[in-house]
Amino acid sequence: MNILGISCYYHDSAAALVRDGRVVAAAEEERLSRIKHDRAFPARAAEFCLRRGGITARDLDYAVFYERPFAKFERILTTAIGAFPASREFFAEAMIGWMQEKLWIKSKLMSALGLPAERILFADHHVSHAASAFFCSPYRSAALLTVDGVGEWSTATWGTGEADWDGSGRNSIVLRREMRFPHSLGLLYSTFTAFLGFEVNEGEYKVMGMAPYGEPRYLDRVEKIARVAGDGSLELDLSYFRFQSSIRVPYSPRFVELFGEPRPPESEFFVSGAEHAAEALRRNRHYADVAASIQRFTEDVLLKMARALRRDTGEEDLCFAGGVALNSMANGRIVRESGFRSVFVQPAAGDSGGALGAALYVCHAVLGARRSFVMEDAYLGESYDEQIAPFLREQGIGAEVFHDDDKLITAVTGELVSGKVIGWFQGRFEWGPRALGNRSILADPRRAEMKDVVNTKIKFREPFRPFAPVIAETEAPRYFEVPEHQLGGYLARYMLVVHPWRRDAGERLPAVNHMGTGRLQTVRPEWNPRYHRLLETFGQATGTPVLLNTSYNLRGEAMVATPADALKTFRNSGLDVLVLGNCVLKKQ
Repeated sequence: MNILGISCYYHDSAAALVRDGRVVAAAEEERLSRIKHDRAFPARAAEFCLRRGGITARDLDYAVFYERPFAKFERILTTAIGAFPASREFFAEAMIGWMQEKLWIKSKLMSALGLPAERILFADHHVSHAASAFFCSPYRSAALLTVDGVGEWSTATWGTGEADWDGSGRNSIVLRREMRFPHSLGLLYSTFTAFLGFEVNEGEYKVMGMAPYGEPRYLDRVEKIARVAGDGSLELDLSYFRFQSSIRVPYSPRFVELFGEPRPPESEFFVSGAEHAAEALRRNRHYADVAASIQRFTEDVLLKMARALRRDTGEEDLCFAGGVALNSMANGRIVRESGFRSVFVQPAAGDSGGALGAALYVCHAVLGARRSFVMEDAYLGESYDEQIAPFLREQGIGAEVFHDDDKLITAVTGELVSGKVIGWFQGRFEWGPRALGNRSILADPRRAEMKDVVNTKIKFREPFRPFAPVIAETEAPRYFEVPEHQLGGYLARYMLVVHPWRRDAGERLPAVNHMGTGRLQTVRPEWNPRYHRLLETFGQATGTPVLLNTSYNLRGEAMVATPADALKTFRNSGLDVLVLGNCVLKKQ
């Protein structure tokens, strides 16, 4: 049984192939089109998935879209009419988009894949989110929580899942409660993202990175515009918002009266330094406090949701999905404070993951396939290892070739210890927004200057942005102030959780110490043997088995996929060394 899941036409388009309940391949379109957050039909990603599965489109049993377009169109139309005439511009642009592509998704799938109408299916947006986490998790049953901006009408759902691991025939996802548009935690956070000068659906990570520089001084003001119930459901005071009627500015003049003038996009962010004017410091500290306030509010709301689910369902394990599940600071608090034994977040938790969830939902909950798959790693993209040597020859590029992995690792470790920054390219590219050791930039975290070097000279991004520490899973308890059983598991392997450093450890690793915390990635040798061996060897050489890891891309670009992408980024940045499989290139 071959099922292709598709998500597109909003942001982060993707395709995923599921065969008999197992994920064969999954990729976001941006990795192959090179268009950041590509929203177009994922033709390249779908073609890759089919090729990886050794089939053609005509071999598919079903193609499944991750949401129900007509239900979503109803919500947009109803909202626009209700806000008219303020929504004139919003209505006009929305109708153009829907009439050109979104209402004809079934026809597009039929023509692109050559499938008859009866083999094209649709899944509810939040069901796709829930399935993307639950049917990739190791659980027999679990509480389900989905939180994002908005799907068709839902903005958050609460429910339970049950999995058939033993042939019982019971596979179910039941979403018992929902929060509905326009009341949305995801849209609230995105409104603050825009207010703080960042791009919505792109800059939420930046808000999270800015928050530790401030204090939640304005938490009472956030609570004024968003009233929260005991179970975490919230009600927005819509007089402070315009996302229902405007596609460009999601906040109203009342919002500006409450929180001050918006931060100009691309303005420099700093909260200390004698070289800066006092007024500029004051403004930046204010924005940091606003970021800290919405971040704390979001964490508190998600904790209420999780605790209510734990109490109401009696389940010991939680599956969390939707774009808000990528908030790794909140995830850390859920792990530590919610009362759940364990938490699973699928690495592509946002809209791209809906493609995977839609396929898994049809496979298990509709067709009743027995569970046999757990997502143990996120290396689901294309591999180009066999193309590296021919590519370098075609380009006339000389490289040092290592036929012994240990010698390669020793050589790379020497470069890292000497202060070089490495582009690290191997195997299948990652599924989701995090670089997990196959398309990574690596550096020595003991060197304080590395944070500025990698941010400003290599990635050309804001200097306040944090980097992740990557560490062997067995070593993590020495470095983080979290019970040992909470440092293992799935969130850390996917770089989806922030934990506090042990004080002495964090002070020794300034390049990955973000105001006392780290968004860690843990590694086992069975997940990524070469990456794990590099950590071991670096630890033997320095006494510190930790590296700085960030995604292999430049600001505004998608993460690299192919050797050509990696070489282009190497040449256009301050990277010192490029490791392409077993080939090593150095700048003169």
